[in-house]
Amino acid sequence: MNTSRRFGVAVVIALIVLAGALATPRPAPPPIRIGVLHSLTGTMAASERPLVDALRLAVEETNAAGGLLGRPIEIVLADSRSDPAAAAAEAERLIVAERVSALFACWTSACRKALLPVVEKHRHLMFYPLQYEGLEQSPNIFYTGLAPNQQILPGTRWALDHLGKKVYLLGSDYIFPRTANRIIRDLARAGGGTLVAERYRPLGDAGFDAIVAELQDMKPDVVLNTLNGDSNLHFFRALHAAGLDALPVMSFSIAEGELRAMGLAKAHPNHYAVWSYFGSLPGEANRRFVAAFQARYGRDRMTSGPIEAAYVSLKLWAQAVRDAGSEKPGQVNLLVQEQSIAAPSGLFAVDRSTRHMWRPVRIGKERADSGFDLVWDSGVALRPMPFPDYRSRAAWQQAQLPP
Repeated sequence: MNTSRRFGVAVVIALIVLAGALATPRPAPPPIRIGVLHSLTGTMAASERPLVDALRLAVEETNAAGGLLGRPIEIVLADSRSDPAAAAAEAERLIVAERVSALFACWTSACRKALLPVVEKHRHLMFYPLQYEGLEQSPNIFYTGLAPNQQILPGTRWALDHLGKKVYLLGSDYIFPRTANRIIRDLARAGGGTLVAERYRPLGDAGFDAIVAELQDMKPDVVLNTLNGDSNLHFFRALHAAGLDALPVMSFSIAEGELRAMGLAKAHPNHYAVWSYFGSLPGEANRRFVAAFQARYGRDRMTSGPIEAAYVSLKLWAQAVRDAGSEKPGQVNLLVQEQSIAAPSGLFAVDRSTRHMWRPVRIGKERADSGFDLVWDSGVALRPMPFPDYRSRAAWQQAQLPP
């Protein structure tokens, strides 16, 4: 075979190989997997299921815009079953077996406390979207809800000033209500308030007749409510049945989503809540958020403070992944500390020194449609103080012991 013929054959073979390579589809890049760990069953399910919906919406929006680093995000969903021990076991599985890049998890502080050693052991990364009692700071958790000085303190102060000085404390029997009520007792004493009673019921408790009878006898000016989960449904039904609709209640763990999900058919006319976000907030950013949420899940669905925080948590993490050029938890952890993002409630900005968020504070009064009308607004974002500064950090850590 002469040289020119051999060259021609080689060209033909090369073209065939090239054509085959071009015709063979490239494999899709592997997804970036995240762990979503919330209660889908049990007493906390009504509160936590909407947070899963918020995260799913944020993931779908991010994927529709091209994903992250050329890869789609994939949710690995796990049910914590309203049980801190089950939550810890699922977190271990998500990190070790499912190899997720971040966890978006928990409502109750009992759940968060159970996950903390798991996340720290693996030097992983978790986003916690709830307001809470503070007195914690982990190098592996970002707290995107409200610190005590952004909810418990201003809510209690407003209640003492506007609803009355005789205070009845009612909470679920675990760390958040007990620690929150330590802070409330301090503030009530400083503000000239009187504590008439402090009562706790187990998570999931449905029996509130004795509580209501005590309220009728003691006649407090206001109930400061730290009940969590579907116990709130039974409490408010008991108030209505006893004719106590006029009694003001300030809640620290109820938002629009919980009211609608629990099916509270009749609003308590003197029910107040403290959050950074309400679905009724004005502004184009919130209108777009509400419209997107309802287009995805139905026009009857309500947005809320925890829903917004869960949604924005995913967006903050996604920004940090882009900046890091990697989904690896250790690299992303460093970059989240530098993030801020425009959110439906205003600017979310990470406070580098505490790993909490700068947030405004707002108080709303419940409407008959499960929404809230704004009655007070801080007007500015408050710097988070997970350890309120009227005590030393060491003193606060000692104060976590049960009373």
